[in-house]
Amino acid sequence: MSMELDFWKYKDNVAHNHAIVYTTACCDGKLMEELENLPTDGILKRISAVFSGWTIQNDGKDFEKEGHGAFQIFTTEQIVRFDCYGMQEKDMNALMDILADFGCPLYDPQISERFDAWTDK
Repeated sequence: MSMELDFWKYKDNVAHNHAIVYTTACCDGKLMEELENLPTDGILKRISAVFSGWTIQNDGKDFEKEGHGAFQIFTTEQIVRFDCYGMQEKDMNALMDILADFGCPLYDPQISERFDAWTDK
């Protein structure tokens, strides 16, 4: 089973339209005025550290571990998207925790919901 996990951070005092951000930034890879730039290098380093026991390829963008599944990372200056394949829930939760540490809540496109109640919105 595959699953997509998307993350971004809105700038202060901008309207939130998750569906448009998902389509424009996460799917099309376009930059948006409403979004903050993210420290993607730091995020990728943290992911590599947390998942250091996995096989890492493609300059730290592809991860795989037998019995745990695999994931690929797509980033721009403003978003991080994970395409997960056959992953265990605890491993996907680890990805969510990493991005939460950077102030980025999960957007789940499978159900069109952003889990941002803990942010300032």
